[in-house]
Amino acid sequence: QVQLVESGGGLVQAGGSLRLSCAASGRPFSSYAMGWFRQAPGKERESVGAITWGNGRTQYADSVKGRFTITRDVAKNTMYLEMNDLRLEDTAVYYCARGRLYGLQVEYEDWGQGTQVTVSS
Repeated sequence: QVQLVESGGGLVQAGGSLRLSCAASGRPFSSYAMGWFRQAPGKERESVGAITWGNGRTQYADSVKGRFTITRDVAKNTMYLEMNDLRLEDTAVYYCARGRLYGLQVEYEDWGQGTQVTVSS
């Protein structure tokens, strides 16, 4: 199994920035990807974006495109989410996940416990 630990959440004013980290440990996959998800109260979990571990290709949800950036540090086995120009609707618990990469598709198998991001006006 893989253990994932998110950190970096907190309270930030609208228009501000925040950087989340997700540290991974455990059994490695030969081909895998990591992604960020978020869930606001009363809403279903939604994908924020993802990054393939092998070549670092990224994909983002339309709602965050141009504002959020996903990066990785292979040596540290850590994924980051840099969030800029934060809005009230970005308030949610943010989760990182990891799974096997099948072509363009990811089957997520491991999840972190989440970190709270709260955007205030």
